[in-house]
Amino acid sequence: MLDIRVEKCAQLKEKPADETKLGFGKIFTDYMAMVDWDREKGWHDARIVPFGNFSMHPASTCLHYGAEIFEGLKAYRRKDGGVQLFRPWENARRMMNSAERLCLPQLPEEDFLQVVTTLVKMEEDWVPHLEGTSLYIRPFTFGTDETLGVHAVEHAAFCVILSPVGSYYKEGINPVGIMIEDQDVRAVRGGTGYAKCGGNYAASNRAGERAERQGYSQVLWLDGVERKYIEEVGAMNVMFKISGEVVTPALTGSILPGVTRKSCIDVLRGKGYNVVERLLSVDELAAAMENGTLEEAWGCGTAAVISPIGKLAYKDRTYIVNGGEIGEVTHMLYDTLTGIQWGKIEDPFGWTLRI
Repeated sequence: MLDIRVEKCAQLKEKPADETKLGFGKIFTDYMAMVDWDREKGWHDARIVPFGNFSMHPASTCLHYGAEIFEGLKAYRRKDGGVQLFRPWENARRMMNSAERLCLPQLPEEDFLQVVTTLVKMEEDWVPHLEGTSLYIRPFTFGTDETLGVHAVEHAAFCVILSPVGSYYKEGINPVGIMIEDQDVRAVRGGTGYAKCGGNYAASNRAGERAERQGYSQVLWLDGVERKYIEEVGAMNVMFKISGEVVTPALTGSILPGVTRKSCIDVLRGKGYNVVERLLSVDELAAAMENGTLEEAWGCGTAAVISPIGKLAYKDRTYIVNGGEIGEVTHMLYDTLTGIQWGKIEDPFGWTLRI
């Protein structure tokens, strides 16, 4: 176990008075957690300190070569007033995989969980109470070498910050519009698509802005080689109900292995739905939209949980999915996952961790 020291704030902040106006990632709590790493000492100097700015050398590796990874998970206010996390060990393991891909130090799962739970426990009063709100947890690791040479890092830091949040999309649980992107690509097999690193998201901004200008909330990416197969939405994995079968793109190395995606598959299969993880071409999807066999579509991710897709645009065509309404399966997934996360229904999977 890490020996975590605590540096107290001189004065605590006022908590948000109106939880309907939290937004997403705009408000931060009193404290943050940090752990340093170097090749000789390993992980050391674990601490919880007042939230504030970093002091960083201008040549730091993360600033020049993208030596950075991150995670996203949430703490939820249970119906009984307690606080719990949702599958945090999955985030710890995925962060280790991301670190390995970018040659960053891997924080062991037990240390990740210790730092996150210790910080959330200290900041428990920041977990909002209003339905649909939560405390967003952002762990991240970044290289801090003070040199312009390109090499695996010798020094790094792990940090966790917290933010009370509302809905990720302004539409909330209402269906969103998605544009299928056929110009830019997000990732390729053998690259960093399966890792959660900042470069993947920076590379998606141009297409995202094009989509936003046309009135769409997100981009749906095609594969980076043939530009033929559906991969994922900008901030989420994606699923389609086609002729009664749920289809989601297979994890081929260029798609982020989402925790919510994994949870959706388990819930669906537990309820008897046939879920297929396979290559899904944009032509097959377009045909399903044309002939009406595309019954539902949704994105799934930590930030939005489940986001119904009510409109899909591809080239010069726009398709309305399920009459622009939330589908039965989509609604079931949202109710089941959020019910478990907020402690409103039983957790039969053992996914929650009480703080």
